[in-house]
Amino acid sequence: MSELKVVEDRLNALINNLSAPARKEMARNIAKKLRASQQQNIKRQQAPDGTPFKPRKTQRVRRKKGRVKREMFAKLRTAKYMKAQADSDEAVVSFTGRVQSMARVHHYGLRDRPSRKGKDVQYEARPLLGLNNTQIDFIEQIMIDYLSVD
Repeated sequence: MSELKVVEDRLNALINNLSAPARKEMARNIAKKLRASQQQNIKRQQAPDGTPFKPRKTQRVRRKKGRVKREMFAKLRTAKYMKAQADSDEAVVSFTGRVQSMARVHHYGLRDRPSRKGKDVQYEARPLLGLNNTQIDFIEQIMIDYLSVD
C-alpha cells in the first residue's frame, strides 16, 4: 500500500504543476469522454460493471395495440439531461433538472410514485453512472498524455 501512496503523491504533484487552464482542459476532456461512455452503457441497457439492467415489469392494464415502447432511459442519456462539467480541480458527469430525482430513484432502487394519483412503486436498482476498470484506464491515459506534453 505504501508503494501506491508514493506513486499517488508523485502523480498529484505532477498534476498540480500543470497550469490551471491546462488542468481545466484535461478535466473537461475526461468529463466529455466519461459522459460518452456512460451514454453508451445506458444505450446498451447495462450497468457500469457490465451487468444488464433488470427488465421492466409487465403492465397488466390494457394498452393500445401496436404501441412501440422505447428502451429505458432513452431521453435521459441525451446531452440535455446528462451534463459533463469540469474545472481545474474536478470533472463531473451528472443529471440535471427534474430528471435528477428520477435518475436517483432508478440508480439506487428506491420507492417512488410514477404519477400523482398512483401508488408507490419499488424500483429495481439500475446503476446509471459509475466507473469500471476500462474507464479508469482511459482516464489514466488522458492524464499521462497531458503530463507528457508539458
